[in-house]
Amino acid sequence: MGKTGVQSWSFTNPVYIQSSGTAVGPLEGQGPLSSTFDRVHDDLHCGEENWELAERRLMIDAVHSCLQKAGVDESSVDLFLAGDLLNQNVTGNYVARQLGIPLIGMFGACSTSMETLATAAALVESGYSKQALVAVSSHNATAERQFRYPTEYGGQKPKTATFTVTGSGAALVSTTPSPVKIEAATIGKVMDYKIKDPFDMGSAMAPAAWDTIKTHLEDMGRVPEDYDVIATGDLSSIGTPILRDLMKQDGYDITPVHKDCGLMVYHSDQPVFSGGSGCACSAVVTYGKLLDDLKLGTYQRILIVATGALMSPMMIQQKESIPGIAHAVVLTKGETSR
Repeated sequence: MGKTGVQSWSFTNPVYIQSSGTAVGPLEGQGPLSSTFDRVHDDLHCGEENWELAERRLMIDAVHSCLQKAGVDESSVDLFLAGDLLNQNVTGNYVARQLGIPLIGMFGACSTSMETLATAAALVESGYSKQALVAVSSHNATAERQFRYPTEYGGQKPKTATFTVTGSGAALVSTTPSPVKIEAATIGKVMDYKIKDPFDMGSAMAPAAWDTIKTHLEDMGRVPEDYDVIATGDLSSIGTPILRDLMKQDGYDITPVHKDCGLMVYHSDQPVFSGGSGCACSAVVTYGKLLDDLKLGTYQRILIVATGALMSPMMIQQKESIPGIAHAVVLTKGETSR
């Protein structure tokens, strides 16, 4: 691995996503990407007694799907890099308790999917891990209860609000050749444009996506057209036009290749306000639909830019602004093992 430019890593020794797994809730299962998910639960409880246990079930399902596809047992995995939105990463921690794999708990809010994937790729390429498992999760009811109001409260929301995706995505990273190769990553900086509205995450996170994409292109000496898709995590219908306008101000028109996972995961007529968000948003779209497209050869190279709002309920109550961050990973069409 070598540092490229200011904030990017290039993986000179081949690193691959050996397999992936996804699990989602009922609303996601009714969306346009339903057929790309490994497990769709019919109700938000996912067969469990409470919302937090339901989120844990989602991550367990995603991890098991991922490992089963690879034909790998938990005992042969060196590291588990996991994160979620709940206080002290309790979903990842409790799943790790069940798996018995050494854990590195990670938090980047909704950017955690690419934060874990980039870190796992670096650890595998450098030889510190032969096989590293990554997983993230979110659940609409657990996130709403923690960051805003419990869903049972029935609080009204503005159109700028995003809808936390109920789901989990997992991936197994190794040097075993596979159809999906991890080519590079760009680690984002914390950006704060003084947005204070917790019901407008798209506006809060768009500047971080802009800074990371711009820096990535400069570090790698590339232009947007070098990618079949530049997919942001969860900017929604509010943050998407802001990002595109910011990029145009720097001379980059990403519109022809830009997609937002928060707009991909649901139909436009579903009751999700401005679109999807949450750790699972970029994870279930990437580890499902986008990886499928790479394997089929529909895409040759894609840039996934997961975005996160680094807030807490206490900071919002203290009238602090909401910082954002975005981490990016380049995935390319790889090869099959011989």
